[in-house]
Amino acid sequence: MSTLGKIGDRVKNCTRCRLHLTRKNAVPGDGNENTEIMFVGEAPGKNEDEVGRPFVGRAGQFLDFALAEAGLDRKDVFITNVVKCRPPGNRDPADEEIESCSPYLDEQIEAIKPGVICTLGKFATGYILSSYGFEMEPISRIHGRIYAVPVAMMKIIPMYHPAATIYNPSLKGQFLEDMAVVAGAIK
Repeated sequence: MSTLGKIGDRVKNCTRCRLHLTRKNAVPGDGNENTEIMFVGEAPGKNEDEVGRPFVGRAGQFLDFALAEAGLDRKDVFITNVVKCRPPGNRDPADEEIESCSPYLDEQIEAIKPGVICTLGKFATGYILSSYGFEMEPISRIHGRIYAVPVAMMKIIPMYHPAATIYNPSLKGQFLEDMAVVAGAIK
């Protein structure tokens, strides 16, 4: 079994925080283990909790569309979340949930060694930027910006969460532009 498979098995059996009490399925992540691009969201939603895969609802459909528009394919990237179980009612992840779950994400990053980490939304962006010594700013200011991490030979690119484009359709064009930046960052 691959390293990511082992991490996934541990995630599926995790009881580190209270979210395991209300989940249907933990959502370790899925995609290409040998990818250059890793997408990190906040936490699974209702649809993801039902099927155990990240970004399968409306936000996931737009993410897939944006990937295709940028010449990328979901099967060629790895998609996961900071928190691997759905917070009840799709509430924001609590600090203690992020703290309990983030070691799994750190292991996934170490296993994949992506050239680009694309963070989706403020919780993923805040965690990843702070992990690599950067300061968090509002997504509206930093989306599409490339943060170089020379030590890890990696770039971090924050983006709006695709769900934001559902609630605020005016963000769709910006999301597509930022996805083009992600695609360009690996060339």
